[in-house]
Amino acid sequence: MLQELVTAAVAVGAGGVAYLLAGARVIKQYERGVVFRLGRVVGDVRSPGFTTVVPAVDRLRKVNLQIVTMPIPAQEGITRDNVTVRVDAVVYFRVVDAAAAIVNVEDYRFAVSQMAQTSLRSIIGKSELDDLLSNREKLNEGLELMIDSPAIGWGVQIDRVEIKDVSLPESMKRSMARQAEADRERRARIINADAELQASKKLADAAKEMSDQPAALQLRLLQTITAVAAEKNSTLVLPFPVELLRFLEKAQQQPPPPPPVGP
Repeated sequence: MLQELVTAAVAVGAGGVAYLLAGARVIKQYERGVVFRLGRVVGDVRSPGFTTVVPAVDRLRKVNLQIVTMPIPAQEGITRDNVTVRVDAVVYFRVVDAAAAIVNVEDYRFAVSQMAQTSLRSIIGKSELDDLLSNREKLNEGLELMIDSPAIGWGVQIDRVEIKDVSLPESMKRSMARQAEADRERRARIINADAELQASKKLADAAKEMSDQPAALQLRLLQTITAVAAEKNSTLVLPFPVELLRFLEKAQQQPPPPPPVGP
């Protein structure tokens, strides 16, 4: 009789231990636990560490609180200035209220993904091409605000949204390349014209100075000959001063002196 009682006690003890082990749970440091008892949330959110639930009655749902990096698939749209583009982005978010993330929305990851795609298409339609290419910080802030507004009720906080890439049609890329090339050519022509204008002014000033001093023209001629001879060319081009031609022309126009009269 005593042996049967001991056996029964051991069996009851083993059953109790097994029952307690069946209700034992471990929550990791980056997780929080939400306990459902007969379909209702009971108690506060369970903290990391060891915890227990009632087997067959309670159900523990663990929620990851780490930052989630979710890429937003490329969305195609038409900008406000009627340019077709494809834009993809990435959103960083994390759960701040584990109970709300489980109770208020069926799948918070899928909900954030769909909201991000819808918001990205809306941003494309409200923006111009130049804003998408050069003013991304402002667009990122607007996109983050659009996603974060409904996500607050889901227990989710949007940390950051970044536009990764803006894809343009090939025809638009060629048009932009031609425009940039034309703009660079325009600036080059303006710079060359300005240089010609400054050089012409300096040459005019030099001509005025040389006209006052005829010897300066001869010195300049000698300098030019020296510069050309230093190049060691087989052909030497020698400038001929116009003043010398004018001197010879005047000498020919003068009448010859009268012959001397004899005694």
